[in-house]
Amino acid sequence: MPTAPTPTTMTTDAALIRLLTWLSPAFPTGAYAYSHGLEWAVEAGDVRGEEEARLWLADFLAHGAGRNDAILLRHAHRAEDAAALAGIAELAAAAAASRERQVETLAQGSAFAAAALPWPAPILAALGTERIALPIAVGALAAAQGIAEDAACTGFLHGFCANLVSAAVRLVPLGQNAGLRVLASLETAVLAIAAATRDAGQDDLGGACFRSDIAAMRHETQYTRLFRT
Repeated sequence: MPTAPTPTTMTTDAALIRLLTWLSPAFPTGAYAYSHGLEWAVEAGDVRGEEEARLWLADFLAHGAGRNDAILLRHAHRAEDAAALAGIAELAAAAAASRERQVETLAQGSAFAAAALPWPAPILAALGTERIALPIAVGALAAAQGIAEDAACTGFLHGFCANLVSAAVRLVPLGQNAGLRVLASLETAVLAIAAATRDAGQDDLGGACFRSDIAAMRHETQYTRLFRT
């Protein structure tokens, strides 16, 4: 009688199904409520249309939180025990560039960890569901479920882009077709960042998206807000 796949024998199809489930907009992380500072960028006039949205997203994918989250996810995936994972989780919480950025990643990570309880992950359960950044939760769960690090990283980055494109569609506003064109244009960047972070160490964390960081800080006092960040 065939046996169910174990974490070390996870089939490609089974891994794909789980990734699609966890990184779907329907997975209850509350991602729809966060704009990563994009709401202020729209009000300030930095992002006025499709091309500005594409450039804005590409920049902090390659030089900001997207790249950093990919590195953190990879290290969480490689964590050998709960103590190592806890250290990476603390680093992820401390690395947020502003209060709202920290709220964004911790709230989504905690929601993800709670929603993912049907998929056993003892190393993640040892941390609980409080104050755990989203890339840490995704990386640890993927490892526990036998899903390849590269696949988890690429899927996470695509989900990161998709959530922010959805925010741009509502904020700029962009039409649905324009939003899809932006998302399609980011595919090469997603694959490039996933590849570039494969051998990155924790000392490689950092960024150069200063306008994006300022946008996240300014959003805290923005008068009219549709998003939490």
